[in-house]
Amino acid sequence: MKRLLVILAVMATAAPAWSQTAPAPPAAPAAAPAPPYGAPIGLEAAQALIDRAIEAGRARSFRLAVAVVEPSGELVAFGRMDDAQYGSINVAQAKARSSARFRAASASAEERLAAGRIALLAIDGIVPVAGGVPIVVDGRVVGAIGVSGASSAQDDEVARAAIAAVFGG
Repeated sequence: MKRLLVILAVMATAAPAWSQTAPAPPAAPAAAPAPPYGAPIGLEAAQALIDRAIEAGRARSFRLAVAVVEPSGELVAFGRMDDAQYGSINVAQAKARSSARFRAASASAEERLAAGRIALLAIDGIVPVAGGVPIVVDGRVVGAIGVSGASSAQDDEVARAAIAAVFGG
């Protein structure tokens, strides 16, 4: 009986601690809103991006496919270097489309997926592989470029180099 009383006394004093919940983690800072859409990129600027990306790929000995799309994700211009793998055609277009429609670099989706955000895989049209980069002119998304054929990091590097060469920054 004495032992039962001791157990009950211990449980009674520990019960308030069991019912406490851990404090909520601090809220993550709100993400900056995506830039608004602008008028679609024209053929001349899109072709300049293709040309700069192919030059950058050639300088690095890559064999690339490069797609430029308007904000809706529809193709404006496309280029494929000799001997680039055929699978890269669809991948470049999908990276560009995803980047334009979600107004974010496809690398950001790749990072969130790597951090465990697997729900991204349920979103139709999202491509969580680096190499798709939105084209922002005067603070507005006018399209996106998608590059495929090297590693995803190298594809992303080429896409960003092409944008910098054509639009500065």
